Amino acid sequence: PLSACINSPPTLTLVTFADGTRGLKTPVDTGAPGPSQGDLFVFAQPLMDQDRQDIGHNNGYCVTTQPGVHSQCQWTLMFVDTAGQITGTLVVGGQEYETGLSTVALLGSTGKYAGFTGHMTSEPMPDGTFKQTLYLAPR
Repeated sequence: PLSACINSPPTLTLVTFADGTRGLKTPVDTGAPGPSQGDLFVFAQPLMDQDRQDIGHNNGYCVTTQPGVHSQCQWTLMFVDTAGQITGTLVVGGQEYETGLSTVALLGSTGKYAGFTGHMTSEPMPDGTFKQTLYLAPR
């Protein structure tokens, strides 16, 4: 009904970039040499805004579930102010594809994002960054 449209809470779309060219990236080969199920990838990367300015950190891990196709991942986008103080976090998780667009769930939020729910798309870019578009709505 029309009342549902009128009373819908406002949504927030936030575009960030995880910088895969900087920070720490550690592959952990747990099984047979080379890519195999159960391998881990642990990362701690700078988080940037649309203007490619650092705004925080993008830290997490992935477990290979189907080599060369996808992994099960969980990570935290940590937003900081100009003094380096944490202003909010968004925790996301789900299946991350090796190529193309992935959609993962928003699992939790704190600080200025406390109480939001939603999802995020993640897409590898040619320059080694990952475009992360968050679609957030208040609960």
